[in-house]
Amino acid sequence: MSVQAIIAILEKLETMHKSLLEHSYKKTELIKKGDMAELDNMLKTEQSHVAAIETLEKQRQQVVTDYLRAKGIAPSDTPTVSDVIEVAEPEERNHLDAARKRLTLVIDDLRKQNDLNQRLIFQSLQIVNMTLDMLRPRPEQINYTGKNVGGNQANAKKTYFDSQA
Repeated sequence: MSVQAIIAILEKLETMHKSLLEHSYKKTELIKKGDMAELDNMLKTEQSHVAAIETLEKQRQQVVTDYLRAKGIAPSDTPTVSDVIEVAEPEERNHLDAARKRLTLVIDDLRKQNDLNQRLIFQSLQIVNMTLDMLRPRPEQINYTGKNVGGNQANAKKTYFDSQA
């Protein structure tokens, strides 16, 4: 078995992640504009991308497992491309390593963009909460303050010990 099947799946994963990254850039602009309807549509599209990526990842794990077994190596619970790189031929090793690095770079960019989107959404939520706090009437303080507010001062000096007895 050759590593070409693994490289092909890695390239498909890279393509799907690049597409997801483009959606993430568009999502950033939608968050800035505050277009919730379009943002909702974007999230649905992203979910279909994530489902496709999960399917490709399962295929990758199966192909890697098959490759390692063909080489006579018992794969771990989650076989990785690094495991294949260790046992591959030098030329195949270079191609696999290059494909893995490209995919890793795209995933890192996607992670950074998603972190930015998360921070933007958090800031938007803070602004909404602050605005709501400003618009809501403040209730009068109902806790004891240590001062007798509006009460009779004679009652304030009353004690339980009767000194006249």
